[in-house]
Amino acid sequence: MEVIIIVFFLITLFYILFIGQLINGYHKIKDFETSSIPPTTKFSLIVPCRNEAKNLPKFLQSIAHLNYPQDAFELILIDDFSTDNSARIFNQWRMQNGRIETTLLENLRLSNSPKKDAITRAVPILKHPWIITTDADCVVAPNWLQVLDQYIQQTQAEMLVGAVVYKTKNNWFHHFQQFELLALQATTIGSFGIGKPFMCNGANFAYSKDFFNRLGGFGGINDRASGDDVLLLQKAIEKEPAKVQFVKNPQNIVRTKPENDLYQLFMQRVRWASKTSSYKNTYAQMLAVVVLLMNTAIVAGILLSLLGKLDCRIFLIVFTLKYLIDYCLMYPSKKYLLPHRLVLPVASSLLYPFFSVLVGYYSLFGSFTWKGRSFSK
Repeated sequence: MEVIIIVFFLITLFYILFIGQLINGYHKIKDFETSSIPPTTKFSLIVPCRNEAKNLPKFLQSIAHLNYPQDAFELILIDDFSTDNSARIFNQWRMQNGRIETTLLENLRLSNSPKKDAITRAVPILKHPWIITTDADCVVAPNWLQVLDQYIQQTQAEMLVGAVVYKTKNNWFHHFQQFELLALQATTIGSFGIGKPFMCNGANFAYSKDFFNRLGGFGGINDRASGDDVLLLQKAIEKEPAKVQFVKNPQNIVRTKPENDLYQLFMQRVRWASKTSSYKNTYAQMLAVVVLLMNTAIVAGILLSLLGKLDCRIFLIVFTLKYLIDYCLMYPSKKYLLPHRLVLPVASSLLYPFFSVLVGYYSLFGSFTWKGRSFSK
């Protein structure tokens, strides 16, 4: 039993060191202040879409309300073989918003990744030099493009990462997902702060077309069912790290919808976690292992304590240390993303390790389904 206790505290120590480093990195990323300079950047918005009839109206409404010259961006919707009336909804909207340049394309499946195929399908016909990817279940802020334009004008960046948050209802299941997403966003920002970025979200991701072509597009990462965002980011970091930056501005945050079904949430997280084995970033691999081991230790600690095999005081010490270091990482992220909400419940902190462990180990061996399709590891 002494060996188990030593292992628990060693894992906790490594976890604190890694998370502490991310906390330090988070505070190095300063808020980007906008000014009144006129916009000069032209954007092509690429939006893969599969069976999003319920979400498209709100997304399209947010596009129509963008505070940006309508001749300075285009919207390209890639219909990924939808079986609902997504295409009809888009066509009705584009008739009512004729001043916005729009294109509707059918996806061409060339690889194991529908989203990479959709983006690749759109790139040859783009009219503007900057690509932005987002999702049809998102809502963008009115000044979303304005912030990106000013950042591009003031820096030499060619790939920009922005924050994503859930628009939740007042129920525990949604708050649980918000809790997890806050941790992911805090980790993303912190990793940029220490110069070791490895994570982003394709719902708020921008890069110049020239940079995308210099990277060879999705060449070399097409075998993964997911990764149009994270794996492309890591490819960019490997080749031209100085060109990749995080944009920290509240007006640049994209809001998306949480899942309403536990099975769909599990499959979504497995899809996300399945990218981890493709990481070439050593720091990212080490962090993923440490986080998985820490959550495994919490699960094992709870079970061993209930069975009387471990002094519950040992578990409480380990859990408290993890909770406190997590809180120190997530609190500034909460202030940035959700300034008027309190998010870090103890119940979620106890249940999340079970969920994380199931997702983590299942993703190493299992397949997953997403939007009616099955994908192998």
